Amino acid sequence: MTQHALDEIGPIGVTLDVRADGGHLDDAALLEDLGYSTLWIAGGQLATLDPLRDVVRATRTVPVGSAIIPAQVYPPQDVVALRRDVEATDPGRLITGLGGAHGARPLRTMNAYLDALDAADPPVPVGSRMLSALGPRMLELSRDRAAGAVPLLVTPEYTAQARQVLGAGAKLVIMEYVVLEEDPQRARAAAREPISFLTQVGGYPQNLRRMGFTDEDVATTSDRMLDALVAWGDVDAVAARVRRHLDAGADQVVLVVQPTDPDAAEHEAPHETWRALADALIR
Repeated sequence: MTQHALDEIGPIGVTLDVRADGGHLDDAALLEDLGYSTLWIAGGQLATLDPLRDVVRATRTVPVGSAIIPAQVYPPQDVVALRRDVEATDPGRLITGLGGAHGARPLRTMNAYLDALDAADPPVPVGSRMLSALGPRMLELSRDRAAGAVPLLVTPEYTAQARQVLGAGAKLVIMEYVVLEEDPQRARAAAREPISFLTQVGGYPQNLRRMGFTDEDVATTSDRMLDALVAWGDVDAVAARVRRHLDAGADQVVLVVQPTDPDAAEHEAPHETWRALADALIR
């Protein structure tokens, strides 16, 4: 039986942005050489799922995960076709992260989606898929019908609570915004835009309130909330935040690096930040 990437997941992953010029394929090779355990690609940014396959084939052995493939954008047959394609050449390396089941009945939507993956020929195995869970019922679904959960925008205290819901057997992968910047105002400014967007999406507002943030915190993306959600500061400060998640029960922390220069986000990858964090957290 093929060993799957989630069987022995390493502690430090990183997100990779897809670039129109194809530079992300070189970035993927660099991140693999730096020793990151898993490369995660946001499915919501993709016009097709092909870049997930392309990143697998541009690297040697590093697992590649989708974080996440939104269920309301891609039908199950697209996910089945992607997995079939990748498994033919690189078995065991694709982690199928699923989410985006927004609306009135997200649990029913996700259950139906998973039913379709189970019924496919070949199926997408439970052990190769993760769910973007936040609330306790979706965490339970991640435990029961997937290999585990991939939460975003959470605190280390949440991580400990999620581990209790998931139990010891399921995987818990925490997506953590990272800003390698010691100035508080610059660091918060770098994280505020993406987090402000998420505070208006799906279950994020509810989960933020569940973690103890006020309506005002959520509406204004307050400094207090940003400081609780974002690993910012020098390398040692970022490493300390990552350790808190790992100590609280995370199997892996995924670094979602935010540039302090807004123009750099569109034109270049944060190579030096990736190297500095790899030196501190991996090597």
